[in-house]
Amino acid sequence: MKKYTYTEKKDTRSGFGAGLSELGKTNPNVVALCADLTGSLKMDAFQKDHPERFFQIGIAEANMMGIAAGLTIGGKIPFTGTFANFSTGRVYDQIRQSIAYSDKNVKIAASHAGLTLGEDGATHQILEDIGLMKMLPNMVVINPCDYNQTKAATLAVAKHHGPVYLRFGRPSVPNFTDANQNFEIGKAVVLNEGSDITIIATGHLVWKAIEAAEKLSEKGISVDLINIHTIKPLDNEAILKSVARTKCVVTAEEHQRNGGLGDSVAQLLSQHLPTPQEFVAVNDSFGESGTPDQLMTKYKLDTINIIEAAEKVIKRK
Repeated sequence: MKKYTYTEKKDTRSGFGAGLSELGKTNPNVVALCADLTGSLKMDAFQKDHPERFFQIGIAEANMMGIAAGLTIGGKIPFTGTFANFSTGRVYDQIRQSIAYSDKNVKIAASHAGLTLGEDGATHQILEDIGLMKMLPNMVVINPCDYNQTKAATLAVAKHHGPVYLRFGRPSVPNFTDANQNFEIGKAVVLNEGSDITIIATGHLVWKAIEAAEKLSEKGISVDLINIHTIKPLDNEAILKSVARTKCVVTAEEHQRNGGLGDSVAQLLSQHLPTPQEFVAVNDSFGESGTPDQLMTKYKLDTINIIEAAEKVIKRK
């Protein structure tokens, strides 16, 4: 098993803020809109440096999406910023009608996704957003794993023409990917090559999957480990190549089991390579208030759960 280390933990939302700030200095067409959460989205630096390109919309998320769609007509590249719950569920009609349907070049930046929002509770912990967004035609869905990858993803989506849903979070997580990485939309990152099992993870669960792979390696189990940062378009080739070798797969995500990464992988495999699969995800449940660590443990999104899922699916081969 390849050894991964990190020197610090950083929140992925700060990676977005750093990427947006850099874009402000290099691309005059980039504009930012926020729904009264500038600090939470780490959009402060962009606002300070480019006040003429920053629009504080207030608590009017649907209006923000409509304005963003309109700005693209003039050649601007708008980034909208609010919590993932308000970036999707609250404004789904506006995204569908004004952005996705007409293929507008809007970048929907969604922070505080998943259970790791923590103490704010179930009403804010959206676990359905990936499913909502990936079902929309024209929409790209990206869920990076750490600060560096989130910054790289922010820079990359500005170059992509079309609507993008960029999902990230509040908690500090291990920052282990290359600071100078080349982020390629739709291209999986193979973290380790193995022969016994494929583990496919996204977002905050990538580091948990690395920890699980290390423990499995100590037990003599060889893990093919894949970081899927882009859920749509999915890297079908990388997944099929891996699973053809290992003959079983575990998917891990901080999202509902229904509609998430695991669903996308299962659909791919059912069509091309039927394979035993186990899911590490929230099983048809809302969240609750608690610390991120408490919630990840209670809802079985932890290292030990990935290990158990791996051992279970290997027996199904």
